[in-house]
Amino acid sequence: MGINYNPFSLEGKNILVTGASSGIGQAIAIECSKMGANLVILGRNEERLTETFNLLEGNNHYKIFGELTNDEDIERIAIECPELDGLVNNAGIGHTSLVRFIKQQDVEKVFKTNTFAPILLTKELLKKKKIKKGGSIVFTSSIAAFSNALGNSLYSASKSAICAYMRSCAKELADKLIRANAICPGMVETKLIRGGALSEDDLQKDMAKYPLKRYGRPEEIAFAAIYLLSDASAWITGTSMVIDGGKLLK
Repeated sequence: MGINYNPFSLEGKNILVTGASSGIGQAIAIECSKMGANLVILGRNEERLTETFNLLEGNNHYKIFGELTNDEDIERIAIECPELDGLVNNAGIGHTSLVRFIKQQDVEKVFKTNTFAPILLTKELLKKKKIKKGGSIVFTSSIAAFSNALGNSLYSASKSAICAYMRSCAKELADKLIRANAICPGMVETKLIRGGALSEDDLQKDMAKYPLKRYGRPEEIAFAAIYLLSDASAWITGTSMVIDGGKLLK
């Protein structure tokens, strides 16, 4: 094996990343481009998605604007996509509400984005034979799928559902050599948490609960996605990979 040997290379692979406008999705798209992938990035916000597009390394990338909670958009996206070596179902939203205050519209909004959208997009891409034999499907879940916190019930339920769906995908698609896995991050440093309900003091106290004493960085989650998209993980399917600085150890 020569000096250029790299089992994590994505050279020439077509990778679709949803929710690529910011945060983890943006980091996954950028880091995949550095590994040689041809990116198809998807998002709702044209301005922010274009910002991500301009940060991609290399050529042969393109962007698609669409709303994954819209059935017609999902079908159009599947038609526009080239044949894919990898799919990263990353788009999602957060939600905080105590159990006794949950409204039906809250349930519909969270599950439509976090659960129904990736399920239906994956279905449509498979139906149109847009995921190649030997391809890899990665779902962005969360450690919330395995833990509980006050006010986090809906979000946790939506991410648990994705992990369960992923395992069924892995089993059903194995005969086509298509793998399915999930990445389950703990808290990650993005603009969303800095502008959210928690004060800086609250964030520092929460970080102290992590054995490694900090939150993750978007690129660290992206590195896990690269591994699962690459040939280095060719014998891994049906796995939920926890990336949480040791948080679940406590």
